[in-house]
Amino acid sequence: MLASVFKLLCSLRLTVVLLVLGIAVVFFGTLAQTSDGLYIAQARYFRSWFSTWTPHSGPSWVIVPLPGGYLLGTLLLANLLAAHIKRFQFTWNKVGIHLTHIGIITLLLGQLLTDMMARESRMSFAEGQARTYSEDFHTFELAFTADVPDQPGFQDAVVIPESKLKTGSEIRQAQLPFTVKIREYIPNSDPSFRAPMMTNHPAQASEGIAQRFRFQSTPVNNKMDSKNIPSVVLELMDKSGKSLGTWVATGWIGDESMSQVAALGLAKSMVGGSGERPEEMRRVREMARQFLGILVVPQTVRVDGRELALTLRPTRYYEPYSIRLLKTTHEVYQGTKTPKDFRSRVKLEHPGGVGDREVEIFMNSPLRYSGLAFFQFQMGEDQFAAVPRGTSVLQVVKNPSWLTPYVGCIVVGIGMTWQFLYHLSKFHKKRTPSTNLP
Repeated sequence: MLASVFKLLCSLRLTVVLLVLGIAVVFFGTLAQTSDGLYIAQARYFRSWFSTWTPHSGPSWVIVPLPGGYLLGTLLLANLLAAHIKRFQFTWNKVGIHLTHIGIITLLLGQLLTDMMARESRMSFAEGQARTYSEDFHTFELAFTADVPDQPGFQDAVVIPESKLKTGSEIRQAQLPFTVKIREYIPNSDPSFRAPMMTNHPAQASEGIAQRFRFQSTPVNNKMDSKNIPSVVLELMDKSGKSLGTWVATGWIGDESMSQVAALGLAKSMVGGSGERPEEMRRVREMARQFLGILVVPQTVRVDGRELALTLRPTRYYEPYSIRLLKTTHEVYQGTKTPKDFRSRVKLEHPGGVGDREVEIFMNSPLRYSGLAFFQFQMGEDQFAAVPRGTSVLQVVKNPSWLTPYVGCIVVGIGMTWQFLYHLSKFHKKRTPSTNLP
């Protein structure tokens, strides 16, 4: 049995079949991006063991079963190792082949490690602000936070990942003095102002921001340049089963930047018009400031003499140090909006001040520190500050295996060069010396 399996793994036909299947997966995965979007298509076809493709518009009975990227990569790696063990011995004329195979194996393993361990997030702040955490681009978490007594600026936090926020689910955490009951989970929501004379809809919840705003469901968007903002209607039950009230936790107020986007959107919808004329712009800004003042008010619940704030915010990744944005440089070519020079001057700050330093981050010049790479991602201006100040967004990449593609390519290059030079030298030795004819 084992001999048959090993013979199959050594087969060149298996290699050809796996490569053809790989082409098919790439083809159907690319087609799926038009309907599912890049990230969903990547997870479904390339970061899975098995997948199926169905046409976006067409008969639903058409189903194409496909192997996932993980399965193809695992089988190709097993095929390469088995063929190498069976066919090749360690001799000088095979050193190049050995090195080439080692390089390819390094590339395959590096890609697997990247898929499993890499993480991308963002760090956004205005000039003068400091951050000890970065935020995920796509996932959210429901956070219950409380100030730590005798430690100003510090908070205790209990977080519930977005994957557990399913309609009808009940969530119990030992650190929480209540049960969280999810009444409704909205994957993508849109805010609207709930004025008493402007809506017939009842409030979504009995407490908090639901009295002034409504967050209705909107179709999930899979485009690259858009983002789904979830909301969740939840009820809190104390240990005796008594309801403490209902709240709407929403990603629209989960961080400062999203609150500003929501406030501007609401103001533009209320003012009407194009929003480009000076008078309209002034009214939009004034109304947006009013909306922002309401949106940023924390939603809290008081239980057992302790006050907890609840927030649906982007998933946070904390670091043992902070990064402070000192200055932003935002230059474009004259008469255009084409970026000329985008850079952020930041300061690394550690507890006690040991190791503090200032660094400039700009295009193709990231800050690499403590296993993370900080890239310049976006830049803008705080429209709500009394004194205009620049804002910056850094893309934070954690990829422990970021060197493996370079190592793999170098090893493949050395192997192919060795093999070429070895055969060239053998060919040169076999040449017959030419004779000089009179």
